[in-house]
Amino acid sequence: MRVHADRVTVEGPHGTVLPPTSLTVAEGELVFAHGEPGAGVTAFGLALTGRMRPTTGLVTIDGKTDAAKLRRVSAVVDAPEITAPEGSLPVRMVVAEELSIGKLPAGKDAVARWLSEHDLAGRADVRFEHLSPAERTRLLTALAAARPGVRLLVLDAPDRHTSDVGSWAGLAREHAERGFAVVVLTATAPPGVLPAPPALLGRTEQPEPELVQGDPQ
Repeated sequence: MRVHADRVTVEGPHGTVLPPTSLTVAEGELVFAHGEPGAGVTAFGLALTGRMRPTTGLVTIDGKTDAAKLRRVSAVVDAPEITAPEGSLPVRMVVAEELSIGKLPAGKDAVARWLSEHDLAGRADVRFEHLSPAERTRLLTALAAARPGVRLLVLDAPDRHTSDVGSWAGLAREHAERGFAVVVLTATAPPGVLPAPPALLGRTEQPEPELVQGDPQ
């Protein structure tokens, strides 16, 4: 599976939210992308996954324009005010909701089993906002990756929760090693601290994605 954004733009009510941006990612590849803090970062993630229609430009999957298919094979992780969970909810309820979205068993026993398998059994009743940034991102990414058919994971600005780049960059690499196409959108972490030269929102010429699957490292 190969997803390609070709000169995608998004216009908002007060002007340009996302200037022309191109990016390509395939299964087993990892891309870090950087943009200015604001709505443009999330807008690009939504456009890349078929959840927002670009004002101009195209997003294709395997060379074809098919927003419905893009939505089926992708997940946007922790997008502010869109897929980010309500902080006051207990962890068990967040897990139940995410499993339900993925059309997976989401009853009490299924949630308890999932938490146990991910070493979070003791955190079931903790308010979601009290998880550490690393726990938050790992939990939400694992839930997204568990959805049947999902092959593209877009992590929306995990750097807004912590400056510990390794905590989410390593997680992204783990999923790319499993064969997912992974895009990590960043806004507050300076490009120079990212593990690889990032694609820059507002640019159409980008570094090559990093092929991770099968990498001996």
